[in-house]
Amino acid sequence: MFAILPNHDRPKPDPEIKPGILAGMRIRKKLFVLHTTFSLSLGIILLLALKPAMSKVMDGAEQDQAEQLIRTLFDAQPSPGQEAFDRIVQDPDQRVRIRTGAADALGISAVVESLARGTEGGTVVIGSDGTSAGAVRWLGGDEFLLVRVYATRARKMIRLVYALVIVTLLAGYALVAGALEMFVLPGHVYRPIGAILKADHAVQDGDREHEIIPMSEIPADELGEIMRSRNESIISLRNHEQRLAQTLDRLEHAAADLHKKNMLLETAKKNLEGADRLASLGMMSAGIAHELNTPLAVVKGLVDKLAGGDELSATETMLLSRVVGRLEKLSDGLLDFARVRPPTLVHADIRQIVEDAWTLLRLDRQIVSPGQRLEVLNEVPEGTIVDCDPDRLVQVFVNLLRNAIGALRGGSTPGVVRITAEHEHRDEIDWVKVCVEDNGPGIDADLIGRLFEPFVSTKLDAKGTGLGLAVANGIIHEHDGILTATNRSPSSAQSGAVFEVLLRKPDTI
Repeated sequence: MFAILPNHDRPKPDPEIKPGILAGMRIRKKLFVLHTTFSLSLGIILLLALKPAMSKVMDGAEQDQAEQLIRTLFDAQPSPGQEAFDRIVQDPDQRVRIRTGAADALGISAVVESLARGTEGGTVVIGSDGTSAGAVRWLGGDEFLLVRVYATRARKMIRLVYALVIVTLLAGYALVAGALEMFVLPGHVYRPIGAILKADHAVQDGDREHEIIPMSEIPADELGEIMRSRNESIISLRNHEQRLAQTLDRLEHAAADLHKKNMLLETAKKNLEGADRLASLGMMSAGIAHELNTPLAVVKGLVDKLAGGDELSATETMLLSRVVGRLEKLSDGLLDFARVRPPTLVHADIRQIVEDAWTLLRLDRQIVSPGQRLEVLNEVPEGTIVDCDPDRLVQVFVNLLRNAIGALRGGSTPGVVRITAEHEHRDEIDWVKVCVEDNGPGIDADLIGRLFEPFVSTKLDAKGTGLGLAVANGIIHEHDGILTATNRSPSSAQSGAVFEVLLRKPDTI
């Protein structure tokens, strides 16, 4: 479930962090600043655009008045005197300045002077000097008449126009701002934003009743799309919360049911421990009895030899000692059946281990029948070293060789058992692979998948109990190795079974 923060714990923006000029303002203030700035900028641009045009109109009017004054003076009398000039200067509607003299003294440019001289009896208008515009007339010789006019009334009208423009802009701004604040923004901006904030506060306060914005308060514009999307997100979130709560409830029921079943299982386990221990003891006893047969047969053969009055050779004496030691190890299995005993690993030569296993079997007349045509080829290269428990690995190869020899019994052709070894890299691990092959009939296809299970055997008679391969597989697993059984490839010239033993190659020898 989601944690709901109380109202006083709501995270608030840091007032010190202001990424922009308007970032710390509310929407109403931002809009006021924006449309005020826009209106003032528009007014300034308009005034700047009108000023050149108004100045040009004002200059033209003053030039026309100056030209008209000169024409009036000279049309009335060819050589007007100072009295006429004074009468014009005293005009209250305009300020007129009349001067006569040389062009340099009057500040007349060479271009204007040339134009005035070239216009007989004519007048040349000149632009404003910053305060007034005027006209020039050539009086003859080096004498010129300069008239400058400052139209007082016209300039007052220009200022009035500027004032009217400013007033109009301010009035328009006030009208637009008032209309926006009174009729547009409250209903289309402020109220939707307020509804969103109110609903968000309801979410934070855990008020499920007011966390959805009513459809009557959602406008049909972009803000409305945002509000509808928000409502859909809240509804989807609540649906997910509900499904999560239902799932958690089911998990709680499942956990309670699992706990109950686990208690029943523990009770059943305790009740079955006794029976399971007895079954394990029975299987272990059968396995030990199965493994005792070969060493006891060797002991019996040597004892019979002694009973016949023959002495044992040094080799037979050492063999008897090893067999007795092997019997002691087998008897330890009855004490260790309830726990896994890790093998004691030492460097050992596989070729010697195979040779010891064959020596044990060779003395057992029940395994190798007199007159049986059998050849056992130990082709393991000398110096093939692995880390293993030699005595337990001898037991593995005794069982594998016994199985191979038993499969060859009664065959019409001479039996051959070949033991080979080679190094192999598989699954990024270095292995020593030992193969035990025979040329017998092979393994029944129905048994090959469960050949290493207890009491599975192709010879379920008085001579076999079906535990030899299961014991061998267990010992190989204790060595972190792999034991597999297959038949020879159909493309091979001979039939027969192949047992592969994979043992880890020592890191150092």
